[in-house]
Amino acid sequence: MFGKILVANRGEIACRVMRTCKRLGIATVAVYSEADSNAPHVEMADERIAIGPSPAAQSYLVIEKILDACRQTGAEAVHPGYGFLSERAAFAQALKDAGITFIGPNAAAIEAMGDKIESKRRADAAGVSTVPGGKGALASVEEALEIAEEIGYPVMIKASAGGGGKGMRIANSAAEVKDGFDRARSEAASSFGDERVFVEKFITEPRHIEIQVLGDKHGNVIHLLERECSIQRRNQKVLEEAPSPLLDPDTRAAMGAQAVALAKAVDYDSAGTVEFVASQNADFYFLEMNTRLQVEHPVTELITGVDLVEEMIRVAAGEPLRLTQDDIVPRGWAVESRLYAEDPDRNFLPSIGRLKRLAFPAETTGETTVRVDTGVVEGSEISRFYDPMIAKIVTHGPTRAAAVETMSEALDEVVIDGIRHNGLFLGALMAHPRWREGALSTGFIANEFEGKGAADLTAEARRTMAAAAIASTARQAQRRAGFGPHPAAQLDRLCAVFEDDTRLDASVAGSWDNWRLEFADGPLEVILDSDAGGLWRGRIGGKAIVMGLRHAPPRLAMSWRGMRAGIRVARPPVADLLAMMPKKSEADGGKKLLCPMPGLVVSLSVAAGDTVEDGQQLAVIEAMKMENVLRSERAGTIKSVHVAEGDSLPVDTVILEFE
Repeated sequence: MFGKILVANRGEIACRVMRTCKRLGIATVAVYSEADSNAPHVEMADERIAIGPSPAAQSYLVIEKILDACRQTGAEAVHPGYGFLSERAAFAQALKDAGITFIGPNAAAIEAMGDKIESKRRADAAGVSTVPGGKGALASVEEALEIAEEIGYPVMIKASAGGGGKGMRIANSAAEVKDGFDRARSEAASSFGDERVFVEKFITEPRHIEIQVLGDKHGNVIHLLERECSIQRRNQKVLEEAPSPLLDPDTRAAMGAQAVALAKAVDYDSAGTVEFVASQNADFYFLEMNTRLQVEHPVTELITGVDLVEEMIRVAAGEPLRLTQDDIVPRGWAVESRLYAEDPDRNFLPSIGRLKRLAFPAETTGETTVRVDTGVVEGSEISRFYDPMIAKIVTHGPTRAAAVETMSEALDEVVIDGIRHNGLFLGALMAHPRWREGALSTGFIANEFEGKGAADLTAEARRTMAAAAIASTARQAQRRAGFGPHPAAQLDRLCAVFEDDTRLDASVAGSWDNWRLEFADGPLEVILDSDAGGLWRGRIGGKAIVMGLRHAPPRLAMSWRGMRAGIRVARPPVADLLAMMPKKSEADGGKKLLCPMPGLVVSLSVAAGDTVEDGQQLAVIEAMKMENVLRSERAGTIKSVHVAEGDSLPVDTVILEFE
């Protein structure tokens, strides 16, 4: 077994790998860029080596810098995590040439499977079902159009070296092929240093299901069941679960057998994932193989009891697999939510800044499990240079319903201040009837949450939030009157006024932590345990409740189960006056194009004096490794352009103005 392992990554996956290393008694080495000098993974490691400037292309992606860090520290092996150099055959080979073990598959397997074009050829040869499409890299957009016409729309243009939703575009027409071809090639070049793309048929209402495989250096390969990863946004996974609600035992066995056959065909000798696209009737086709540890590996670990990082390390050290296929039996259900630094109310654009307040649900084990994988702490900086992930929250239970309910409760306990994030959106997903039923597809978010970052308030939620807000306000009144219960602070009647002018009146009796509220539709007992630190904790109507609570005078900002509300609590005469107050209207920003997120200007498509049509491309902004096309929302003439290509822009910078 290795004595020292260098982790060639950052963030949550670096911390995840180090936890297993520490449990196995293996010393760890962290590498870090300038942006990560104070990152948790750096503090967690036994040794740490600086490897350059913040951009990944000048630090985490430079093979020679990783090799030099190994030489400086005497690291015997390197775990690449996911992303960065994890699927670079040249990196695996360079380590081998230097006498350092790569904790991953052999370079030949990476080269065969990491390239989506070659992997499709290999899958065909191994008898694996494949999606109709081109057999090689596209030489031109004309070739892409020819193949698209042959196989029929919609099609997907994909980067051969891609992953994580980057370098991928769905096209429903020739015009979209032309635009998607350029964008996919540009993203592929900037993210992977390889601009090759190919085209294949896009399966309508598809499901994304993948099989976890594990091989050793002695020819043994098994699979560790499947993961359903259909809940995606812009081809980026948002929720994952294991097992899949779609598969029956026969389909699961067939899919697993194909994944193992493909892995054996390329002498695969580590953890990897064979991804399939499946129709709603469970027909499935090979999509790609990821020759690395997946972001969503924790759900597999929770249903199988296997530490995949440990198995990767043992296999890399030359040990034969300790497991057979018969040992892999599913236990319960697991769900993973990816908590991202992005703004659901601005079309999920990236959000950067300092985490001024950060709290996650407590990790638990037992009948239900809560696990949090993260690489940040309170005070950490979310940078524009890297992936916007804050944490992965993973839950496990004896049934799917139990795992989902545990996740709903866990998401209610997330507190993040300083940036925008998708926690409330994840809570809304958990509560959605289609998700609860397992009726999934990769278009689920686009179909069900178009333009929405939260769920609509239900009558039950209004009553529950109103009760919590009234109890907190009544306690605050008592606090002002003197610490602890005080007769002078008793409030006999209060109204909860929502931002949409909905009003719930209640008579109030009780003190400090125990209240009885009488609403028009009946009484409600409220026990208030705590309303500090961004959370309201207590019991309402006998039910344990945790909800988000922030003081944003004159309102309380509240969130619960994917819903949110701004509530102003007042006495009835004041509530009557509030209803008469004029509403503020938002300023008209229609004559300006503002930068929707901090990012880099990749290209400008217009100049002062140009006439543009509705929907015409104006600029491309790159943020967190994704290119975002900004289009005109109306026809008009460009009055002035205020930025240049290559500029780094803060959010809401004026890019251009219309006449």
